[in-house]
Amino acid sequence: MSNVPDVQITCITLGTAGSGHESITHVGGASWKWPVGDVINAINANTKTFYTLVRGNRADVLVAEGATRPYLRTFADGKWNDNLLALGQCP
Repeated sequence: MSNVPDVQITCITLGTAGSGHESITHVGGASWKWPVGDVINAINANTKTFYTLVRGNRADVLVAEGATRPYLRTFADGKWNDNLLALGQCP
């Protein structure tokens, strides 16, 4: 069993350009909000893991490689999915 903190993401902030995964600028929870770059660094350094719960289903948040830069995307049941985009906007 890992000692790496497992953190639930409950909200996102989208930038002004587009509405897809690569447009997410921040993710957050009840009392926190981080820039996507910080979350990517934490995942890549294995200092934290992140997940979402949508309709009671867990999806792990992983780093995907975009055309110009990495971005966050959820992965569950053996496939990439859109759970991050299903979350509400962070305050």
